[in-house]
Amino acid sequence: MPEYEHADPAFPTRSLPPFAHEDQWAAPDGWRLRRLTIPALPGVPPRGRLLFVPGRGDIFEKHLEFFAEMQARGWHVTSFDWRGQGGSGRLGLDATTGHIDDFSVWVNDLSAFWNAWFQPGEGPHVLAGHSMGGHLALRAVAEHKVNPDALILSAPMLGFFAPGLPVWLQHVYACLMARMGDSRRPAWKGGEKPGSTTDLRMHLLTHDRRRHDDELWWRAQRPDLGTGAASWRWMERAVASRKALFAPGVLEGVSIPVLLISTSADRLVSHGAVLAAAKRLPNARLIALGRESRHEVLREVDAVRAPLVAAIHGFLDESAPKILNANP
Repeated sequence: MPEYEHADPAFPTRSLPPFAHEDQWAAPDGWRLRRLTIPALPGVPPRGRLLFVPGRGDIFEKHLEFFAEMQARGWHVTSFDWRGQGGSGRLGLDATTGHIDDFSVWVNDLSAFWNAWFQPGEGPHVLAGHSMGGHLALRAVAEHKVNPDALILSAPMLGFFAPGLPVWLQHVYACLMARMGDSRRPAWKGGEKPGSTTDLRMHLLTHDRRRHDDELWWRAQRPDLGTGAASWRWMERAVASRKALFAPGVLEGVSIPVLLISTSADRLVSHGAVLAAAKRLPNARLIALGRESRHEVLREVDAVRAPLVAAIHGFLDESAPKILNANP
């Protein structure tokens, strides 16, 4: 896919950061994933390498503002669209449904990508993930499929927002629905999130209208990237993966520094599950937000977002310090 070059000074998030490059990366089985590479700015001391993995239905364009900020601090930033969504093809019955046979497919993609992306001597190497990407990043670390120096989880999907519905019952229901027909069929009607008319969707994601509209602008420019509802198989496998991640001893085996950012106002993923994970992770730091933030914590209004970005830099300075002999 060609780079979009028509930058608007009033909307810097509607163009790629300087020197950014889009291409495709082939997984071991030949499946091609859309990849974005953003090298550190010339003249800025190199800080390390950051791999960011987005959420379900996401595209990496949503996170360009964060990528540009990290680039300005000397980070080499890379991201990709998960297999079956964005610009990385489809696995469902149609051109929009987000489907996967098992979350291990994504974990293995991340592992293979990490191994190809890792550059000795250019560290530290940091993995960051939002929502479903946070779930998969944490699972890959827990399964020793990737070896980052630090892990950043933005509103990680460690459970669904489902008050009064225990995880075991969520799994039973998803299993039944997946077996009642083709498990690749969409689990709801409409957009990539339930109730996703523009206004309702924004009330799930962010208080910031401009940042929300940035995503809609990119989707208008690149309509083939849009992903709709998840399949019933995705729903069932998501709960199964969550249960495996929370099995005794799994989280306790993650020894690297982990920064978790979550909000009690999240109506997509379970804030309580993030709090529970933070207690079990041996080297975790938690930033717990309230009504000031919705699900997309790094795409919130400046008053919320700026302290979070500063906290991320502080976490990395402490947990993933610059390697003094890093290559210039």
